[in-house]
Amino acid sequence: MIKILKYGEVANKDIFARAVPAVDVAGVVTEIIATVRAEGDKALYAYCEKFDGATLSSLAVTEEEIDEAFAAVEPQFIEILKKAAANIRRFHEKQVRNSFIINEENGIVIGQKVIPVDRAGLYVPGGTAAYPSTVLMDAIPAKIAGCREVVMVTPPGKNGKVNPVILAAAKIAGIDRIFKVGGAQAIAALAYGTESIPKVDKIVGPGNAFVAEAKKQVYGTVSIDMIAGPSEILVVADGKSDPRHVTADLLSQAEHDKMASAVLVTDSAELAKAVQAELEVQIPLLERAEIARVSIDNCGKIIVADTLNAAIEIANEIAPEHLELCVDNPFDYLDSIRHAGSIFMGRNCPEALGDYFAGPNHTLPTSGTAKFSSPLSVDDFVKKTQYTYYTRDALAKVAKDVAFFATKEGLTAHAKSAVIRTEADDK
Repeated sequence: MIKILKYGEVANKDIFARAVPAVDVAGVVTEIIATVRAEGDKALYAYCEKFDGATLSSLAVTEEEIDEAFAAVEPQFIEILKKAAANIRRFHEKQVRNSFIINEENGIVIGQKVIPVDRAGLYVPGGTAAYPSTVLMDAIPAKIAGCREVVMVTPPGKNGKVNPVILAAAKIAGIDRIFKVGGAQAIAALAYGTESIPKVDKIVGPGNAFVAEAKKQVYGTVSIDMIAGPSEILVVADGKSDPRHVTADLLSQAEHDKMASAVLVTDSAELAKAVQAELEVQIPLLERAEIARVSIDNCGKIIVADTLNAAIEIANEIAPEHLELCVDNPFDYLDSIRHAGSIFMGRNCPEALGDYFAGPNHTLPTSGTAKFSSPLSVDDFVKKTQYTYYTRDALAKVAKDVAFFATKEGLTAHAKSAVIRTEADDK
């Protein structure tokens, strides 16, 4: 049963504690990466047979396979995918940054260029569930950013095929190339390239502990979006909230993973007790009841605060991946929320709306990293470079200042490079 904690009466370490995965996979991942670097496609085929139970003749997904999958998905779901893609596209188009240029009258030009990365790599999980939503959320910002090529990797089933809904979403999102490979070996392939899979510049997308560790280890060779931990939801709810709704929202994350964190923070002891009881009603009804039970019992908690403002400050300290604000007039509190991956406002905005359909991205910072990082966006697929132009006269006016500054740092060659261009004028 989920525990109820009264803020101020229990230690803060219990209020703000997060479950930490105990699995250490670093050594295994290091070996997988080294093998892929050394053996390329050969290693990928072997790992696919070992981990996925599939014997492949080719790593690449063909156009025929994509078309076949698209035709196999029910038309209703195709239409829903298209609607979701349109919402995601409309939201992310607002994130596009423009280059700028500043022209000074004295012969100085400075500016900044916003340039998309050439090739983006998307990791889409397989295994116990298929996530076409991840395909849309990761691919659409990359395409809007203007990446020359978007490459997707995802593990196949034992039949050697990718789940049809994943391929349907990839077609709708406009992904350029798709490969049947998952796990740490897929991250290694994207980071270093193999005979079949091209090296990318940035890798994004969620995955299990092996995928997260692989992303950590290849960072620096390529860029990554984030190291995502178990999924999290924190619901701030007042006493008027329906305990059935709050419970359902907590379980929407608890069913993800046994390490997922579901937290309610409320100013109502009555709501706390009602949600505690309702969880025992709803958990047995879930298809993933076993996972949700472990998550709720081990990683879930209900925190009772004295006031709603105190509840929001607790939420800020936890800095959750998903934050639901189940109160009247939620916009009155929006400015008070400083740390959250994505905020869901009011009593009619379940987190699931953001997972699939609303438009804001669902690839979000976890484990408190919302204090300093952001949701996946178009910005993740661009880089910025700057440029400077001075005429000879413009340089002459500042060369001595630059040289003086450089000598203060003991860098006399820096100083010389600035003044040497004006020495002829001094002779």
